[in-house]
Amino acid sequence: MTDPLPIDEALPGLVAALRGRGMAVLQAPPGAGKTTRVPLALLPEIAGRIVMLEPRRLAARAAAERMAETLGQTVGQTVGYRIRGEAKVSRTTRIEVVTEGILTRMLQSDPSLEGVGALIFDEFHERSLHADLGLALALEVRDALREDLRLVVMSATLDAAPVAALMGDAPVVTSAGRAFPVETRWLPRPLPAGARLEPALAELILQALDETAAGGLLAFLPGEGEIRRVEGLLNGRLPAGTEVRPLFGAMDFAAQRAAVAPALSGRKIVLATSIAETSLTLPDIRVVVDGGRARRARFAPSSGMSRLVTERVTRAEAEQRRGRAGRVAEGVCYRLWAKAEEGALAAYPPPEIAAADLTGLALELALWGGGEGLAFLTPPPAPALTEARALLRDLGALDAANRITEHGRRLALMPLHPRLAHMLALAGRQAAPLAALMQERDPLRGAPPDLTLRLDALRDSKRFESDHPFPIHRPTVERVREESRRLVRLANDATEPMSAGAMAALAYPDRIGLRRKGDQPRWVLSGGKGAAMEPGQPLSDMRLIVATDLDGDTREARIRQAVALTEPELRSLFGDRIESRSLCEWSRRDGRVLARRQEVLGAMVLSDQPWPDAAEEDVARAALEGMRQIGLTWSEPARRLRARIELARADGADLPDCRDEALLARAEAWLLPWLGKRRSEADLRALDLTEPLRQSLSWEQMQEVDRLCPSHFETPLGRRVPIDYDGEAPSIELKLQELFGVTRHPTVAHRPLRITMLSPGGKPVQVTMDLPGFWGSSYADVRKDMRGRYPRHPWPEDPTEAEPTLRAKPRGT
Repeated sequence: MTDPLPIDEALPGLVAALRGRGMAVLQAPPGAGKTTRVPLALLPEIAGRIVMLEPRRLAARAAAERMAETLGQTVGQTVGYRIRGEAKVSRTTRIEVVTEGILTRMLQSDPSLEGVGALIFDEFHERSLHADLGLALALEVRDALREDLRLVVMSATLDAAPVAALMGDAPVVTSAGRAFPVETRWLPRPLPAGARLEPALAELILQALDETAAGGLLAFLPGEGEIRRVEGLLNGRLPAGTEVRPLFGAMDFAAQRAAVAPALSGRKIVLATSIAETSLTLPDIRVVVDGGRARRARFAPSSGMSRLVTERVTRAEAEQRRGRAGRVAEGVCYRLWAKAEEGALAAYPPPEIAAADLTGLALELALWGGGEGLAFLTPPPAPALTEARALLRDLGALDAANRITEHGRRLALMPLHPRLAHMLALAGRQAAPLAALMQERDPLRGAPPDLTLRLDALRDSKRFESDHPFPIHRPTVERVREESRRLVRLANDATEPMSAGAMAALAYPDRIGLRRKGDQPRWVLSGGKGAAMEPGQPLSDMRLIVATDLDGDTREARIRQAVALTEPELRSLFGDRIESRSLCEWSRRDGRVLARRQEVLGAMVLSDQPWPDAAEEDVARAALEGMRQIGLTWSEPARRLRARIELARADGADLPDCRDEALLARAEAWLLPWLGKRRSEADLRALDLTEPLRQSLSWEQMQEVDRLCPSHFETPLGRRVPIDYDGEAPSIELKLQELFGVTRHPTVAHRPLRITMLSPGGKPVQVTMDLPGFWGSSYADVRKDMRGRYPRHPWPEDPTEAEPTLRAKPRGT
């Protein structure tokens, strides 16, 4: 006989909903008992196995053990579990608790789910990527193949309406739960700017111990590093008999079980990550201290990199954590923030599908057949999905049309990120330690970024510690070794030995780095991004590296782990992708055409040699780009020709626009043939544009320009005076006496010429745009002045009747 739990009252309604609609959403707060009671309640109702998806391995094991204990059995009989690297099931197993990757593989390998009668998605409010994918696939399976498949989505804090709508307006069953009152205590004021989390939380824990008399204390921190630092700060400051128990996902199972076990005597303090928010039962917790931070994976499509970021908790997460204090009795929740700050918290954490690396999802969708039409609660973001598919094409897992290849099918079967699966598939068993290492946290924190140091520590930890000053994180090393042994069993023998750099390049073809010129250790990555490391590191001078761990900075990422790669290895692995190209381009920095022959892999230029015999057309096109950058340079004749064309066009002539912008826009048509031998900025500026511009017009167009806007004005003496078209009006300069006898004002393009009349000495004496008016008015005054200055020159009273002249009278006349 088991103790009653709050969920028991909701179970009849859930069973009825499944009988009527075949699907249901169950809302039940933490501690209601849904994880262990619902599968057992459905046993009599379901023909076949019940598969329950549990996000975390510790919770999956714990749930299976609790249900088996309820039945008076051991795990592996009626109730079993399957997690990565471990399974306890048998032919008699009716309830299987599985972790996320296991469910995806079940659906992919047998979409009809033969022998499975029901799928339960527990803790769906965590919105893990595999849970979203699993539900989308299950809904399609039920719609197309298995109308009898029962689906239950269970959640503690999720808004049930959108999920129910996704499931075709499935019934929502709610359990009120049972929780003892929990008093919430906030800080009196916000923490000062720049205050460190660990000291502040350690002080709050000590305060909570002092103010509460009984029960265990559960403190929430973002990750293992913060947990270890708070543990150190509490050392020597706790009351006698108080135990400190860390709890985080990377711990081995025995240590995790010890952390959740009741204290034998005294009080216990559990320093936990978000693993303790749901699913796990911590029976003696009466006090919660919430640090207010959560760690999430964020993926940036612009860099193709994921990184863990620490963020404020959401209101839903804070409420989940608070509820842990009220499971067994009245409790207290201490929050490391002021009450006034609570309104700024987001309502729910973002779904993983909206922020994570989608490479694995993209591969699963391709294996499913494309994924079009799948019902996702949150559709995968298009930029991240595009980035993921580009990587999969690079790995050979997808073809050009994003269809899965045979190699991709092989990768999908491996319980690894596609990058590491690709490496293991091609390099074989020798890659197992590296694959295990690259999916774990760094076992040599604080050591130089050289990945080979980590491999050395794995091979012989004692010898490594005697040769190096860097401490080894033993639990991480043991996890890596265990995972390596598992991966060895999945891989084939390699055809030939490969270095760590060559194997890493298989996994990260987009993160092969070529060192930039200069003293600083900076590399351009084959995928187009930049990366750098601190000077003086073992890899600082390496020409080629593979950056296996970066901090995700979109401008220039900091290299946290990398490994050297030789050029022969690079060419052996990616020789078919190395492109030979001839480049002839304008260099803004050098101010000239650079003609080069290059070998290129992605964004990396592996070799770069001069190309002295570049074709004139290639040089011309590069020079044209230079001309576009520096702008057109106008000689005096070219400037006048352009002005004539523009004035004639303004007068209605059918002529092209000759302003700089328009000329540069169509420069290929008129300027390109004149640039084939010009390589420098000086060459371009020295080019006289007169003839190129003239030849850009047809013969008829040039005739029209000459007719409307001639280049010269012919004087009565037959002398050709150039017309200046740059001012407000076309203008000429000539000596006044050369216009004697001219009674009509000369015009250009139906506009009067602006005439500057000069004295015999060449000095301006009058400017006019009305020559007859000048003869009839101002000329008399000019004549009077000029006769005194230039007595040997003719100054007739009536200039309109006089002969034009440039001569002076002979002396003595």
